[in-house]
Amino acid sequence: MNPSIPQKERIAALDIIRGLALFGILFINIKGYIILMEGTEIPVYTGINEVIDTLILIFVEKKFFSIFSFLFGVGFYLFASRAEKRGDKPLRRFTRRLLAMLLIGIVHFLFFWGTILPFYALLGFFLLPFYRARVATISKWLAGITGVYLLALIFKLTGGLSSFSNVLDNIGADSTLIFIMFLAGFLAAKADLIRRVSEWKKQIRSVAMGVVPIVAGFSIWIWYASQSGAENVKLIVSLSTIPAVLLYASSLFLLMEHERIRSFFQPVARVGQMALTNYVAQSFLGSLIISFMGLETVSPVNVVWIACLIFLVQIIYSNLWFKFFAMGPMEKVWRFMTYGKQTAKKTNSLQT
Repeated sequence: MNPSIPQKERIAALDIIRGLALFGILFINIKGYIILMEGTEIPVYTGINEVIDTLILIFVEKKFFSIFSFLFGVGFYLFASRAEKRGDKPLRRFTRRLLAMLLIGIVHFLFFWGTILPFYALLGFFLLPFYRARVATISKWLAGITGVYLLALIFKLTGGLSSFSNVLDNIGADSTLIFIMFLAGFLAAKADLIRRVSEWKKQIRSVAMGVVPIVAGFSIWIWYASQSGAENVKLIVSLSTIPAVLLYASSLFLLMEHERIRSFFQPVARVGQMALTNYVAQSFLGSLIISFMGLETVSPVNVVWIACLIFLVQIIYSNLWFKFFAMGPMEKVWRFMTYGKQTAKKTNSLQT
């Protein structure tokens, strides 16, 4: 997520996929934009609401914030490597960037308790030691952390190692999943896979086809677990996330290789290009719409159309914004906090 680079150097696919990830995140966050008062009765959904709720659980829950996390890891490497090429100190600069995000996230938390920004900033510090590491070393760490994470979920699901339930809860937490995605994105960027998708089409297509039956199996499992009211449905969703992200991400990167598809999604790229602004704005837009409607709870049907409405507004707004400005308003604040006034001017002069 580097808003300070020239448009010609941006990787269009990343902005488009980031914009689509923001759309997916909306389906999960919208319910968090309303504060449930004590005694508020949460309805039991039936009919179309029940179907939509289950479909969101299968196809959206944890998947899109994981893709967003993957892109954060990609952004870390691109930002740091470009900083190093300019003669800057990449790790010190990225540390300042993370501290700026932490501050922005704390302010956002005052308005939206479910913001991910402070957690992203804190977890981002764990990426710093990997910047100088070799691709092979990072691959081993990624495989090891992912393996431990999946084993923890399996033990929780099967009831194994029940005496270590607290340890398993911590290992199988969303924070571990986010860091796995951070590291996967960082590895993909460092190995230059992001820029060489066309060279790896066959391999990426094989990965996508290979996980299709796994994703399908999990989808059926989640559907029946949800319909039967199983208590472990959230664990099944967590287990399904990594295969689903592999399928989504590989399919999207392959699709973005086609110029017509890329051109069609260009308006979405503008949303992704000012991702920080739009992520923060979503909470305010969602709260405003919910307040205007006078909703006490948000049904799955309402979630769908509110998400679509917000995203449509953001597509229009983002595309209008870039007709007059080079970056989003929050991105400009973030860059100023990262570089400071003098350094930001120097960076601009180097880029023009």
